[in-house]
Amino acid sequence: MNTSRPPLSPRRDGAPQSPRRDGAPQRPGRPGVTPQRTPTARAMAQRAIYLILDRHMPLEDTLTGAEDWMKLAPRDRAFCRLLVATVLRRLGQIDDILSQLVQRKPDGKDAYVEQILRIAAAQLLFLETPPHAAIDEAVKMTRGAGMKAMVNAVLRKIATQRHAMLRAQDSERLNLPDWLWRSWCEAYGEANTRAISRAHTFEPPLDITMRDPGTVDIWAERLKGRALPNGSVRIGKPRPVPMLEGFAQGVWWVQDAAATFPALLLGDLKGKQAIDLAAAPGGKTLQLAAAGAQVTALDQSRERLERLFENLERMNLSADTDVADARYYRPKQQVDAVLLDTPCSATGTARRHPDVVWSKTPAAVASLTQMQDALLKNAASMVKPGGKLVYACCSLQPEEGPMRIEAFLRRHKEWRRQPVGPNEIPGTAQFVTPDGDMRTLPCHWPENGGIDGFYIARLTKAEDQ
Repeated sequence: MNTSRPPLSPRRDGAPQSPRRDGAPQRPGRPGVTPQRTPTARAMAQRAIYLILDRHMPLEDTLTGAEDWMKLAPRDRAFCRLLVATVLRRLGQIDDILSQLVQRKPDGKDAYVEQILRIAAAQLLFLETPPHAAIDEAVKMTRGAGMKAMVNAVLRKIATQRHAMLRAQDSERLNLPDWLWRSWCEAYGEANTRAISRAHTFEPPLDITMRDPGTVDIWAERLKGRALPNGSVRIGKPRPVPMLEGFAQGVWWVQDAAATFPALLLGDLKGKQAIDLAAAPGGKTLQLAAAGAQVTALDQSRERLERLFENLERMNLSADTDVADARYYRPKQQVDAVLLDTPCSATGTARRHPDVVWSKTPAAVASLTQMQDALLKNAASMVKPGGKLVYACCSLQPEEGPMRIEAFLRRHKEWRRQPVGPNEIPGTAQFVTPDGDMRTLPCHWPENGGIDGFYIARLTKAEDQ
């Protein structure tokens, strides 16, 4: 593919490509997907990558929502996930190398070859798959003698030249779209942006929160993990969650360490009334309930609230649940505390959800800020004088974090920041900003294996309102 041709990767200016208008799933024989009679891990990975990059579907929906997903053996499902995640984590590098070797981008009825090349390149470059296995399978998935010959030739060059090709790359720069690179360099500096990009290339560990904080050390030993400073237990090699000791007994739940901070900042909640807005899947609701609060958990999705309710039952905890739009919800009376983990672009979670790097756009972020302002305004109306409001989002975009809080405080003079103390949550002093908010980056806590990107602000309402 010469430099005058369109690249294989999504447009790096952040503009989305054009999906089918009717939203119908891709049918066999159409561009992007190879017809398959029997599902295989590679075929399902090919389909998933097409749907993520060209149709902008969430990664999880492309896999677990697929008709043939459960027909795969557990080992094949794990391999499929690994293929998809590796392509997304290393997409910039993969497409850079392919662009040097593919003279003409496959299009029309041959467009599906694009994903086959990506999957095979990921295996050759990063997964140490034996070259004969990766290349033979890719050729088998390709139709037509001409296309088969091209795929074979390109992949054999990668197999023999991969080390030199990788050494010549600026991998940290390539694996981020232009708009995110510029945004993060401006907000956090180039060194941090490069560190964030590096962090995205690794599979994150599994973090769990204990129902009883006093048992952290006991369960860290039982699960062969380690206790983190904030009280989470981190398991280095993730295993199937339901199979881990203590899950079925309701001893703990899965929650990234950074996601525990917002509820912890509400302080002592015993006997107090609290509302968790946009609550599902429920980690923060479980925290609030375990801390002794009388919790109302709100979410727009009944299906997501069902999952939250299942978690409450497993943990033997209670909370009121309500299906409602948090922009318009009105409680019967004002409460002591509101936690708003706002819907956002989720660019801080790319370690766990590598599709977000390629599926989000500047336009999407701009549209989300309007909703975030509306949610903040209504959340504030639910808090009694002297009460607290914690605003959190798992985005690295300043527009969704500090800029929303500054805009809110300018409009609502009865509210002020309650700065976070450097030792308020053990081990988090480096996350406290000069304004007294919290900001975590995926490259933080490298000695502990990283952390999701979050922004958190704690506000208090004046007593005399």
